[in-house]
Amino acid sequence: MTTPISGTHFGLTAGDYHATIASLGASLRTLEHRGRPLVVPFDADEVRPAYRGATLAPWPNRVVDGRYAFAGAEQQLPLTEPGRGHALHGLAVWLDFEAVDQSASSVTLLATIEAQAGYPHRVDVFVEYTLDESGLHTTVTATNTGPDAAPWGTGPHPYLVAGPGRVDDWTLRLPAATVLTVTAERLIPVAAFAVDTDPNRAFDFREPRAIGDTFIDHAFTDLTRDESGTASVVLTSADGSGVEMAWDAACPWVQVHTADTDDDATNRIGLAVEPMTCPPDAFNSHVDLVVLEPGASSSAGWTIRAL
Repeated sequence: MTTPISGTHFGLTAGDYHATIASLGASLRTLEHRGRPLVVPFDADEVRPAYRGATLAPWPNRVVDGRYAFAGAEQQLPLTEPGRGHALHGLAVWLDFEAVDQSASSVTLLATIEAQAGYPHRVDVFVEYTLDESGLHTTVTATNTGPDAAPWGTGPHPYLVAGPGRVDDWTLRLPAATVLTVTAERLIPVAAFAVDTDPNRAFDFREPRAIGDTFIDHAFTDLTRDESGTASVVLTSADGSGVEMAWDAACPWVQVHTADTDDDATNRIGLAVEPMTCPPDAFNSHVDLVVLEPGASSSAGWTIRAL
């Protein structure tokens, strides 16, 4: 049989949940609860659009101009966001991961980011997906198998779906006190400010409210967490359905994007929620950047569940 263009597929089932994982980019292709989509899917024989469900590594979001310095050496990454001139969403998004362990409700995938121009480090990336009656749990673990310290960051890229309608119709709870401002054209980080200092409080979703026509493509931090250190975003629709995404303390940031496009078929059909171990352009700012020493590992995890 011919392998689908998005890679080998792994179907997971537990209780009322079903998920499909595509090996290319260790991507979450579908996630449903009682037949209701919780994420925007993509077809098996489709080139994954807009990073839907991809695992972002060894950095999430952007490295501005693709340039950074680490350990005294200047590096230049390929510009994978040519319209804005940045290196976008890491190097693992087009790697074909292989299954190293699997069952009816779980799969662990592995790929190696080999040392290359712009990122002269070798890192093994394990992505574990586990489905149970409380939702889909994902853990990404990186191990530096090279001889030198390596900069590292990770995060997922699902587009959450609350229910009928589009982003404008849904209510968002985002318990973040600080937002990172960016330039209008190239989305280059500028400065962080408290969400309650804006008179219109455009980015203040600490109390649930309708998204409406608000445009969001920003990183948030200073997250309210529960006793276990977990933070979560809740997205609900008018009919009472909804979806929640929660993540652990390894991710002090979350990127949220209303998925605005020029095509009505895809415009604002899902809300991107991307827990991140570091903010945009962390390879330059070094804010919350993980440095993996040779032989060291780092893990981060998140869960998507139906409401």
